[in-house]
Amino acid sequence: MRLVEIAIPVGQRELVIETLEARDIDYYITEETSGRGGAEDYAAIITFPLPQNAVQPVIDELRDAGLSEVAHVIVIDAEVDVSNRFERLVERYREERGRRIRIAREEIRIRARELSPSLRTFVTMTVVSAVVATAGLLLDSAAVVVGSMVIAPLVGPALSASIGTVLDDRDLFRRGVRLQALGVIVAVASAALFAALIRSIPLFPPGADVTKIPEVAIRISPDFLSLIIALGAGIAGIISLSAGASTALVGVMIAVALIPPAATVGIGLAWGEPAVTVSAGILVLVNLLAINLSALITLRYMGYRPRGWLKRRHSRGEMLKRASVLFVVIVLLSVFLGGVTYSSIQDAQYKHTVRETTDSLLERPRYAGGERLETVVRYGPSLSLPRKYRDPTLPFHQPREVIITVGKPTDRTYPGLAERIRTKLYRRTGRNVSVQIRYVGVDRAP
Repeated sequence: MRLVEIAIPVGQRELVIETLEARDIDYYITEETSGRGGAEDYAAIITFPLPQNAVQPVIDELRDAGLSEVAHVIVIDAEVDVSNRFERLVERYREERGRRIRIAREEIRIRARELSPSLRTFVTMTVVSAVVATAGLLLDSAAVVVGSMVIAPLVGPALSASIGTVLDDRDLFRRGVRLQALGVIVAVASAALFAALIRSIPLFPPGADVTKIPEVAIRISPDFLSLIIALGAGIAGIISLSAGASTALVGVMIAVALIPPAATVGIGLAWGEPAVTVSAGILVLVNLLAINLSALITLRYMGYRPRGWLKRRHSRGEMLKRASVLFVVIVLLSVFLGGVTYSSIQDAQYKHTVRETTDSLLERPRYAGGERLETVVRYGPSLSLPRKYRDPTLPFHQPREVIITVGKPTDRTYPGLAERIRTKLYRRTGRNVSVQIRYVGVDRAP
């Protein structure tokens, strides 16, 4: 529930009282008698409790009835009102406006501003978050990476731009966009500088391949599931903010989509790996745009609008324009995600085919006692790409070599097994790969 307190300007007392009584809302009036500078402009202070989803319609009715903009309207988060009259008021607004609970437009605007810290704090926390994320990625520590997300101050800017668009608040929109852009740039730069320092000291094994670190590898081969995470983060952020709930956990979810990929971009720059930089950079951009798009659509769906016909019309046009731009750019960048998803599926299918082919051959009498222990598929750059783009660290590749470890009795030999596997794989997949068999002698007691 909310407790609303209004300082009523002189000459507007009756219209406020009539509006509240028409809605059967209990109120309490305190006469203004302080006589302080400016206080003579106000006749009284009126206080009344409201259900959370009733604040916006009641304030709008008061404004439509003539309550001027100079009136101080204070909305206080209250715990509970145990009166029967308030319970009936809750039920009435629930019937009128449905069970969807959302805070007033002024309240969500203020909450969005409060979630965006001062510039110095924002930059400092972003730097710390990016450095911690970089350390976590290089250490292959999921716990450290999660810790970096907790301190990332990105939830406010990520939601402010969408709220500013829907409520036609240009200052809020521009601040949200500026802080988001600044946050990504600062995160990438901080990660790159820290990673370069780590490499030069060195605190990381010289010659180590960063693309083989699992925490890094999953950020340079993003698929469509990454897009789903970002869309979900934007929706969850707006729902939690509009319900007046804590946004701390949602802030972590938004940071999941932005901080680790941005740190990966920095690692790619420090190690001179353009494929890492490009792949992770696309993931950062897709996630950033997806969060804004889903937040924008969710706000519109929940019914948030600016007050006034002209502002509503302008807000609708701006929302459609910005949503269209976001959607088109996401679709274009999603071609990359689609390629990665397709490549991942193809890799999994090919490895399954290798295992199935090997197992079927080992079931034959001539290979009796044989058992497949391990299967490794090594990939190379796709020959269908132009030569200058054939980087082996890119997700677009094709199988080049298959290494199979086979356990067999120490007294048996399996001549021609590698060639038979290679031939069968070519017939089934159309890909001619090198096949290497590594035998492990198995001594079984009778």
